[in-house]
Amino acid sequence: MFYQKTKDGYILRVRLTPNSSCCQTIGQVADEKGEDWLKISVNAVPEKGKANKELLKFLAKILELPKSALSLTSGQADRYKKITIETSYQLEQKLEELLCTQK
Repeated sequence: MFYQKTKDGYILRVRLTPNSSCCQTIGQVADEKGEDWLKISVNAVPEKGKANKELLKFLAKILELPKSALSLTSGQADRYKKITIETSYQLEQKLEELLCTQK
């Protein structure tokens, strides 16, 4: 699973592809350690945090959460990123729907 539940919300593992033709979720991929990551592409270029900002904006929109509920906790300069989602809502259904969401 590309996410895990914590006491304050969720940790989402994302493999980001910047400089794409559109913002979309592509599916689930596994890294060399066997961990699952949600693959997402965004339009922004990977410079000065633009792709990271667009990723958080995209996720907030499709999860219907305020941008302030999401924060990038690791992978600022890497394709593999961990995003903390602080929420009391149960998001398992919406997170599963990310596997087929395209915007």
